[in-house]
Amino acid sequence: MTGSILFDPLVAWPVIAVLAVLAVAGVVLALWRGLTGWALRALAALVLLGALSGPVYQIEDRTPLSDIVLLLEDESASQKLSDRAQQTAAAADALAARITGRDNTELRRIKVPDGDGDAGTELMGALSAALAEEPRARIAGIIALSDGQVHDLDRAPDLPAPMHLLMTGHDTDWDRRLIVRNAPAFAIIGESVTLTLRIEDSGAAPQTATTAPLQISIDGDQPRTFDVPVGQDIELPVTLPNGGRNVIQFTVPQADGEITDRNNSALIQMNGVRDRLRVLLVSGEPHPGGRTWRNLLKSDSSVDLVHFTILRPPEKQDGVPVGELSLIAFPTRELFLEKIEDFDLIIFDRYKRRGILPAIYLDNVANYVIDGGAVLVAAGPDFAGADSIYRSPLAPVLPAEPSARVFEEKFRPKVTDQGKRHPVTADLQGDDTWGAWLRQIDVTPQSGSVLMSGIDERPLLILDRVGEGRVALLASDHAWLWNRGYEGGGPQLELLRRLAHWMMKEPELEEEALWAEATGQTMRIIRRTLDDEIGPVTVTAPDGSTAEITLDEVSPGRFETLYDGPEIGLYRLTEGDYETVIGLGPAAPREFEQTIASTRLLEPVIEPLRGGMFRLDDGLPRLRDIREGRPASGRGWIGLTPRGAYETRDVTQSPLLPAWLMLLLAAALIVGGWLREGRR
Repeated sequence: MTGSILFDPLVAWPVIAVLAVLAVAGVVLALWRGLTGWALRALAALVLLGALSGPVYQIEDRTPLSDIVLLLEDESASQKLSDRAQQTAAAADALAARITGRDNTELRRIKVPDGDGDAGTELMGALSAALAEEPRARIAGIIALSDGQVHDLDRAPDLPAPMHLLMTGHDTDWDRRLIVRNAPAFAIIGESVTLTLRIEDSGAAPQTATTAPLQISIDGDQPRTFDVPVGQDIELPVTLPNGGRNVIQFTVPQADGEITDRNNSALIQMNGVRDRLRVLLVSGEPHPGGRTWRNLLKSDSSVDLVHFTILRPPEKQDGVPVGELSLIAFPTRELFLEKIEDFDLIIFDRYKRRGILPAIYLDNVANYVIDGGAVLVAAGPDFAGADSIYRSPLAPVLPAEPSARVFEEKFRPKVTDQGKRHPVTADLQGDDTWGAWLRQIDVTPQSGSVLMSGIDERPLLILDRVGEGRVALLASDHAWLWNRGYEGGGPQLELLRRLAHWMMKEPELEEEALWAEATGQTMRIIRRTLDDEIGPVTVTAPDGSTAEITLDEVSPGRFETLYDGPEIGLYRLTEGDYETVIGLGPAAPREFEQTIASTRLLEPVIEPLRGGMFRLDDGLPRLRDIREGRPASGRGWIGLTPRGAYETRDVTQSPLLPAWLMLLLAAALIVGGWLREGRR
């Protein structure tokens, strides 16, 4: 129970102030005129002003409220290093026992886990949430058990009471970290790109090591080891061997005494792209599709085209030697013997043997394919004749043999069942609405995959692998009708683009492939195949453990599933003869960027209210009560501020003087003053 005097004025305070000024003026006037009743008149005015101010006596029924202490327990990933988790648990239990043993004190224990994704330690966010749930007037103190590595200082709240840091870790801790300062997302295949790395020691690191071994592995291959300096930026040239995603892993072996090796590795995923596509187009004779091929290739700025065209029509017999048909000799020897390896793709468009390209040139083209080159044959009636390119040294690398039959009739190209599973033609929708072609060369497949068919389901498009290279045969020279929009046209541009990219071994168009796409800690495992069934995929985690994963068919030839990786790092996926690697998680996890315990980050939050920062290695500090605004820590102790908070259960008010009494007293004083002045 507490009592206090309050005022409940009958009129506004400004009115009372005006009346008070008038009363003072009247008293002064009475003094100036020498009236003897001025004192009684002044007392009467005072009584009336007091009555107008409404003095009341208020009594409150109060219930004291306990003080609240917030105890933040950092359980982020960096707190699991060394014996920090044990330090935190032991200190938290000891502090909990001391705080709950204090009179009129409650404890709130708040666990602070890792933030979502790679957010790191969100200690300030957890503190803000806790303060929002508790009355600020009851907070007596805040104690944080942490290594001090906090990643959300921008969310630090306005503290109602001093905050103290009890820091885990040891002053002998040290760590070695691999930092990737510069890693582009794309690089040109075959060209060197420079990465900037740095190996950095922090904490009480030994001063004897000036170099460290660095292991480099691309796509899970056998790593190569180099000795590199510690504490210096390293310029490392890297050349990507493959198109598409390349996973590069850098690793520094864990040193003796180092508290963790979680930041000794870095995963970089770079996409290999081709600078330019170098194409050699060999046209056997002028025809409407020849210009279409040329325009199609020239429309792509990334294509360097060399077009070798034979303009002399085959029916012309004028006896002019072949070698005298050109004003400037075409560099056939240079193209087909000396620089053939410079081309990514060679296209034979309605070409037949005429003696212009000797057999040794065509034999060199066959060797070019076997060694990894690519050849596309767009066959016309010449492919079925006696001078067919098939009857040359190119025959061993071609996937089909001509039967000498040429069909001159309308037909609509169709995607075969195998073509629906092959990435080159799988997504070419609407083949029932494509425009017609007017000619097809009859061929007998010898090898490869038939992706499109024509008249009576005869093979129209055949793809094959020969040695290290690839060959495609299009058994018609009327694809250009699609480009002209004949009967609605068709996807000529997309089809030829995919053909070229498949022949360039672009990973996204491989018919037999295993790969994964990462989103955070989840990977989507994808297996593409021409077969009807596949086996389970074996996933090898960074710690060496394995798991068998079954994939579901989501479309013809495409099998997928989702898999949550238990930890960040490099995962190896295997199914049959196919293998790939993928990195989960960030290249440099935020929790392991700085692993040495430090007070530096939390100093701006703790110092304004004069809180304390102590190492748990030095023992738990004592708890003291302090007044608000006083130093909150000292040698071996930290302070809690008793808040004296209370809850008001009942309030009663009663006037100090009854109104009738105030009126009677004022009247008596006024009459007394009048009588005194009248007696004079």
